[in-house]
Amino acid sequence: MKSAGPSALSSAISLLAGTLIGFVITSQILLWLNSENFCDTSPFRRTQAAPKSRLLFVGVMTAEKYLSTRALAIQRTWGKALSGRLAFFSSGTSRWDGEEKLPLVALRGVDDSYPPQKKSFLMLKYMHDHYIDQYEWFMRCDDDVYVHVERLERFLRSVNSSKPQYIGQAGLGNKEEFGQLSLEPDENFCMGGPGVLFSRETLRRLVPHISTCLKHLYSTHEDVEVGRCVRRHVGIPCTWSYEMQTIFYHNFFGEVALKGRVRRREVHRSLTLHPIKDPREMYKVHAYFGGFRAQELRHRSLQLLREIRWAAQNYGGCATPSQAASPGCKGIVNGSSALSEMPSLTKYFPGEIQDLLSWDFFSKSLYSDQVTNPRRRIESYYEISINNVISDLMELTNRYSKQRGRVIEFKDVLYGYLRVDPLHGADYVLDLLLTYRKYRGRKMTLPVRRHAYVQQPFTQLRIRDVTAAHQRASPIRFVLPLCGRRSVFERFLRTFRDVCLDADDACSLLVVQYRDTAAEADDLEGTVSAERVLGADYDKSRVEFLPGSGGEFSRAAALELGASRFKDDELLFFIDVDMTFDAGVLRRVRAHTVRGRSVYFPVVFSQYDPEFTGATAASPRVAPEEGYWRQFGFGIAAMYRSDLAAVGGLDVSIRGWGKEDVDLFDRMVASNLTVVRAPDPGLVHIFHPVRCSRDLAAAQYEMCQGTKWTSVASERTLAELITQRHHELLTRNFRR
Repeated sequence: MKSAGPSALSSAISLLAGTLIGFVITSQILLWLNSENFCDTSPFRRTQAAPKSRLLFVGVMTAEKYLSTRALAIQRTWGKALSGRLAFFSSGTSRWDGEEKLPLVALRGVDDSYPPQKKSFLMLKYMHDHYIDQYEWFMRCDDDVYVHVERLERFLRSVNSSKPQYIGQAGLGNKEEFGQLSLEPDENFCMGGPGVLFSRETLRRLVPHISTCLKHLYSTHEDVEVGRCVRRHVGIPCTWSYEMQTIFYHNFFGEVALKGRVRRREVHRSLTLHPIKDPREMYKVHAYFGGFRAQELRHRSLQLLREIRWAAQNYGGCATPSQAASPGCKGIVNGSSALSEMPSLTKYFPGEIQDLLSWDFFSKSLYSDQVTNPRRRIESYYEISINNVISDLMELTNRYSKQRGRVIEFKDVLYGYLRVDPLHGADYVLDLLLTYRKYRGRKMTLPVRRHAYVQQPFTQLRIRDVTAAHQRASPIRFVLPLCGRRSVFERFLRTFRDVCLDADDACSLLVVQYRDTAAEADDLEGTVSAERVLGADYDKSRVEFLPGSGGEFSRAAALELGASRFKDDELLFFIDVDMTFDAGVLRRVRAHTVRGRSVYFPVVFSQYDPEFTGATAASPRVAPEEGYWRQFGFGIAAMYRSDLAAVGGLDVSIRGWGKEDVDLFDRMVASNLTVVRAPDPGLVHIFHPVRCSRDLAAAQYEMCQGTKWTSVASERTLAELITQRHHELLTRNFRR
């Protein structure tokens, strides 16, 4: 019993010391995090900072087999942003023969076997022996971690590096290992995955005892043994702090640090993210933080524009309209008027009733008067936009929560309105359910409901010249399914001749033709129509005909058969005989379709019935009263043959009209390809009567009926027609 006294006392002292150190460091972290704005507005932060080149040395533990993947991904992403020194530590036999320079340290006498206990300790020794007097901080991390370098360096400058510091996410071992790591109940270690920070003084005291620690290993975990060595010979534990779970972020349930939405609170508060075992995810995360940094800079630029405008109006003699028109004020007040206006939901004043900007309403569904389906599910881009706005709003609201002694947490958005003002930005009215937590003075927790009026302003217009010289070299292979309809086909051939053949564009046409039982026998060959339009000596290598297989017409089978005639590196353009197109369509097909990266599903403009609009096929016009955008049509598409094959091609089991395009689009969206979906004013679907066979499957028949009745006329035209007929009927009855 007497021998247990000193042990219990030392354990209590160790626990108390660890708690105090964790409290001090956590206070510094919270102060630093809460003082963060979207942009660093302090003019003194950089001038008072220590020289960057002397701040941090980062050692990444890796293996030779990961040098060309994970290590190279780190070198190309956050490693480039590091102002100190970065080195990759591997086995003594590791070699790097890549074109890029990789700071590789091959540790003599070390192999790449697991667990890497010897590698970890000798890496710390190498840092000490070569750089102990050159850097204030030393970091040990794995090759599957992302480090937010700028935030980490700012944090390190707020912590005293002259004292022993051992900072990371404290670990005790998982449930299976609990009690088997030779740790006392009050002992911990810094988990190696998300990264560990050592101050210069910690490393100075630790390294002389590394050989002793290597001789007395009690577990197979290198981070546990490093923590044990630090605790015994430096006398400090890993920081006891709940916030470290967020700051050194580690996902315990998979091989990916982030799943789903990247923009989350813990991501923006974190210094490191772990694990990221796929190098592609490393590039993705780095691109996200780069984009967010660009957003911060644009936001700061917008703030400065507003401040300049406000100062000019209040102190620069630019307040009145006559003063604002003077040469000295014109460039300040009027030059960026749309950008520099203060946030307001009434920036835009419509001159006519048709210029009113309508609001979309959302709760569980989205309600809008801009589309034919007024009630629909909230699209993913809407949902992402709303979530990002709420995230920014809560960050602004809690920016000074520490000083005010309260924090406000977001719970749910009950409903909201949104609209896009093309001149100014996106406007939101949000009904938010929040939780108000006061932790200073009289503590309380209250549910609150508030309205938020938010505006996301547009920033400066940026124009980038894109040369089309390299795009013209890509031949476009038109694939056209056809069944009868000779006169319509001849109209399509005239369009193809004018846009492609006469302009000497690198295009070719493959017609997959099925026999129409109601048509003439020579329709199967199609040469009569081609010779009539193109001439008897037309280039048969650029306009080819292929008989369809299977007898009964199937658009999916026709497109799949046509696509099979081309090589993997050829650009396919699926089109219908009712379409007209111009040269701009060819440019957009080449620009939006990149092999292995993107496919193009344009939204086409579809004509209404000419009986109601007076439109003609000879001169189609894109106007609200003459047609509509087929938001639910996916039949016109451009992609490379290899990308079509990668998603399994078209479903040839689908017979007859419709559904094959939706099926292909869904599989493209589910793939790793980017689907470019945008209205194309050069693609016009010429009206023709739609006949829906009762032999179609129920889903296909319903889709056919929807297209048939949507294509009659616009809602305004139909309303005017009904009003006119009703008036005529009333007048006729009155005269009687």
